[in-house]
Amino acid sequence: MGQDEGYLLDNRQVEAGARFEALSALFDASTFRHFETVGIDEGWRCWEVGAGGPTVPVWLAARVGPRGRVLATDIDVSWTETATAEGVEVLRHDVALDEPPAGPFDLVHARLVLVHLTDRETALRAMVQALRPGGRLVIEDADPALQPLICPDEHGPEQELANRLRHGFRQLLRQRGADLSYGRKLPRLLREAGLVEVEADAYFPIASPPCDVLEAATVHQVRDKLIAAGLATDEEIERHLANVAAGRLDLATSPMISAWGRRPGADGPA
Repeated sequence: MGQDEGYLLDNRQVEAGARFEALSALFDASTFRHFETVGIDEGWRCWEVGAGGPTVPVWLAARVGPRGRVLATDIDVSWTETATAEGVEVLRHDVALDEPPAGPFDLVHARLVLVHLTDRETALRAMVQALRPGGRLVIEDADPALQPLICPDEHGPEQELANRLRHGFRQLLRQRGADLSYGRKLPRLLREAGLVEVEADAYFPIASPPCDVLEAATVHQVRDKLIAAGLATDEEIERHLANVAAGRLDLATSPMISAWGRRPGADGPA
């Protein structure tokens, strides 16, 4: 997962692995469905931006085969490097600051990357420029403002506490430059970037065991910052984590907006 200097969820923290596994369990099936929609094929050259964990690059490598190429980049590649044995090239790279890697690419994909960056426009432009004519871009980003509650069914004090802590977490994200309504903008931004055949959809779980894992890992990562900002007490955080561990909460995620489009020009792998 991409990050800038103000990124709240540090990939170097031990909880990052649990977060990546939970995000994979929650969203990989939807991501792979979108890859099938754009028509990925053998021999394609793919750039996975802000890869975080290894599951998406490994899936891409299996699909494009030995004649293809999969490049996985991130600011911190410590988790992505577990994919190197599966035919994935891993490169430390900042999509908002560094020159795009050598391409061009048939497919460029980023999930939960741009929403966290302050220079989203530059990063999106770099990904579009890295596409070959006819190449596909798939961008997936959350839109917490569309559905701000982690417990949509706020029927008791445990759910109210969960939603209050989630509000504090999103306040921290906003302070670091995250755009909490970014996901809904993706279709327009892809068209403005010159892509054609732009489509988008949204997906979010309402309750799922990986949602519990994701919430616990996230809260552990940001608990000190929540307390320091006066957004929660240590007792409240402990009580919430106990509620999560007991399975008493139906935890949702923010809607994941997936948008895809094609760079104008000749179709088919170069």
